[in-house]
Amino acid sequence: MSTSSRLEHAFAQAPVLPFNMCSRYVLVSDCHRGVGTSSDNFLKNRHLYFAALEHYYRNGFTYIELGDGEELWENRNLRNIIEIHSDVYDLLSCFDSRNRLHLIYGNHDIIRKKNPAYHEALILRSEAFPERSLYLTHGHQASLLNSTFWRVARFLVRYFWNPLENLGFLDPTSAAKNYKVKEKCEEKLRRFAEENHYILITGHTHRPVMPEEPAYYYNTGSCVHPSCITCIEVERGQLTLVKWSMQARPDRILYVEREVIGGPIEIL
Repeated sequence: MSTSSRLEHAFAQAPVLPFNMCSRYVLVSDCHRGVGTSSDNFLKNRHLYFAALEHYYRNGFTYIELGDGEELWENRNLRNIIEIHSDVYDLLSCFDSRNRLHLIYGNHDIIRKKNPAYHEALILRSEAFPERSLYLTHGHQASLLNSTFWRVARFLVRYFWNPLENLGFLDPTSAAKNYKVKEKCEEKLRRFAEENHYILITGHTHRPVMPEEPAYYYNTGSCVHPSCITCIEVERGQLTLVKWSMQARPDRILYVEREVIGGPIEIL
């Protein structure tokens, strides 16, 4: 199957959620929650993520995770991840209890597709302007290795590249860590969106994308940047790319800051 075929298949089965001027969604991707060891890339930003999550919960947002929520290529045991980050999962349960939680699986947590709560894609559909609906998926479908042959990729990461990364080497097959792979993946996703006139929002490459003018392709970025997390807010019919980071006041008190770094882009 081609990239286009894989994406078309994902959206053909995608659940549909309402998208209008009253909608409030936050789109988050690539948390890669691990088991709390030195290889747990989420650990350094866990407090930023939790502060952001509390903000979105208090302000009535629906949380949509666009895949790779857990790092299940490097780690085998989901229970250990949940125990280490229990505060995060408790808050996600609060979203879920109010029907404000929707989960998409990516390549690093693809085994979650067996769970009926997870989907390969979601569509935020505008009844008034159906051509401006939002198409959400992880984005790994742009890579044959990370989609069709994900078991091979998982084997290489788990037994080959993960140990080498601890010695300072970077995985050359990763869209998040290799510039050429990232560019190729984003170009495939952008081409699919433009050819189908879909407003496509993904993660996977870890690089946030928010054009200055309305476009067909956007990317949330990730929660494993060196000193921040990024996400896309959907509110009042607009898309806004935001960054959450730790800052210091003049009196040396640290605080978590929300900063708009892209948009808002008017969709509706």
